[in-house]
Amino acid sequence: MLASQLESLLATDRPGVDAALQLVTDLDAGLLTGYGRPNPDRDAALAALTSAVAATPLADKVAAATLAIAEGIVTDEQLAVVAAARSALLGAVHDALLSDVDEATDRARVDVAAGEAVEPDKKVAALRGAARAWLTELAITGVAGLDEAFLGDVNPIVEGLGGHPAGRRLAVLLDGLSAELRSCTPIALMAEPPMRRWADLWSRAQLLSRPGHVDEVPDDRISGRLLVLGTELFEHSTLFGVVVHGVVETGKEGVPRLVRATVTAPKVDVITGPAMWNLITDRPNLMTALAEDRCLELTDMPITPTGELVWSDEDAKPGEVVDPLATARLHLVQAVATRTHPLDRHPVAIAEPVFVEQYKVIKGEEPKFNLGGATLDIDVSRLSPAAPLTVKNVAASTACIGVLRWDAGSWTLSPLAVQAPVKRVPTLIHNGQWAAGPTDPKVAKAVERNDSVRVLRERAGRLLRK
Repeated sequence: MLASQLESLLATDRPGVDAALQLVTDLDAGLLTGYGRPNPDRDAALAALTSAVAATPLADKVAAATLAIAEGIVTDEQLAVVAAARSALLGAVHDALLSDVDEATDRARVDVAAGEAVEPDKKVAALRGAARAWLTELAITGVAGLDEAFLGDVNPIVEGLGGHPAGRRLAVLLDGLSAELRSCTPIALMAEPPMRRWADLWSRAQLLSRPGHVDEVPDDRISGRLLVLGTELFEHSTLFGVVVHGVVETGKEGVPRLVRATVTAPKVDVITGPAMWNLITDRPNLMTALAEDRCLELTDMPITPTGELVWSDEDAKPGEVVDPLATARLHLVQAVATRTHPLDRHPVAIAEPVFVEQYKVIKGEEPKFNLGGATLDIDVSRLSPAAPLTVKNVAASTACIGVLRWDAGSWTLSPLAVQAPVKRVPTLIHNGQWAAGPTDPKVAKAVERNDSVRVLRERAGRLLRK
């Protein structure tokens, strides 16, 4: 990313983005207090929503739904329309911001082919109906008025949906939403409840529970050489995951394609730091490539229309060593990206790999990169204790591969890999280097002494033998 490109991106002014996000905030306040009681502020937000979508195909449905809610008629049909309109607003913001990125970086993007809705069997349809009823009651009561008993009512629905492939996505969403709400009760006493997040989850669940929605499924296969740009690591108390960003070369004349692959594993609280890599050792080819900076030769790897590889380790073989910085320099300029799935169009879903160099670091708790006078905030909060990349490395870096995101009204860069001096020698440091175990002897010894995964497996083995 050149200085002129960053300057162009940061200088782009879109006043409609701020207005749309403020409207979403006003709508979310209605979900906090509940749709079942009169609320002038909520009604004003619904009226503004009607005006915002007046020139869209949603206009008539939204006008009818908001009028009914204002008159005290609140059903799952009306709430689904509000959720759809809210998602459309955020989708428009997503599209506008992503368009700015593409224009600034000269990135080409191909459209996603429209899929076909597949109706589930009667049991899943009934469970989705039960989910809609629970979501409707949540909205009528309001998040601030929820109690443990109501939140527990969703458990049988989650369990039922989880037993069917067509229902698992909704099951995970409902389970996560109810768990977050339960952990925060009594919500009425919270000073600043995270309503944007909760309303996002509620709206997504509303849309996924409706008949006729189209899931993103792998409908193609891809072969070629996968060049890894970098990895993102994420975790919470019950999950560890790795997102691999890369470029696939599909042939001598084929245009490089930006892709991602996500692998996850369940975990428990006691498994932390580098030991978390031991949870995904069932993908040895991927782990070898990350740890040794190797490319991967893909053969008929499943891929979704939006460029998400559905990782199958037997379809990928480690190849030669390839420098991620060289990959970024050569391929990011010409690599083609894919548009986002309609249900995923949201500002927080923007995650665009970029390469920056020849910058000056403005040091602090959160470093900034000054690139030709344009300043880019660096999001170091995503750096993981399971990786060697640290804030100190970022602050000393001379080149960086990162993921460009739009967060809280501004652009930030999440580092995936940097070139930084180690004993005065320019060295590549990235998030995937400990995929096969820590390369730092001190860290390796500490992990060996406190290998929670090994201890838990041994204890589980003893229990199974009894």
